[in-house]
Amino acid sequence: MRGPLTESQLALFDEAHFGVVTTIRPDGSPQTTVVWVERDGDTVSFNTAYGRAKPGNLERDPRISVLVTAPDFYHWVAVDGRAELTRDGAEEQIDRLSRKYDGKPWPYVEGQRRVRVRVAPEHVTAYGV
Repeated sequence: MRGPLTESQLALFDEAHFGVVTTIRPDGSPQTTVVWVERDGDTVSFNTAYGRAKPGNLERDPRISVLVTAPDFYHWVAVDGRAELTRDGAEEQIDRLSRKYDGKPWPYVEGQRRVRVRVAPEHVTAYGV
């Protein structure tokens, strides 16, 4: 499906369901990690830090895939698209995500530069939602 995510698909991102993010390494191979995710308006977002693989991969090649599944695995949504990176609001986002997933404030790390990643959907695949 092309176009925006539906409300029921976005609702999966409101719950504390983990996301699986795939970016592309410099050699063209996939790099996949588990992330905390949230709804960002009519799309999805997650947070990471500079010095990790994801920001460098995405600055070089913004293509990305994010998969979120409910615990029963029969309700999931995959969003393929282009990543937009910003430091604006990144500290607030990681604290919000920490409270959502861990139930406590984010333990800030001195000198760590957080980055918010928003995914502009180009293709959406879903099951059960």
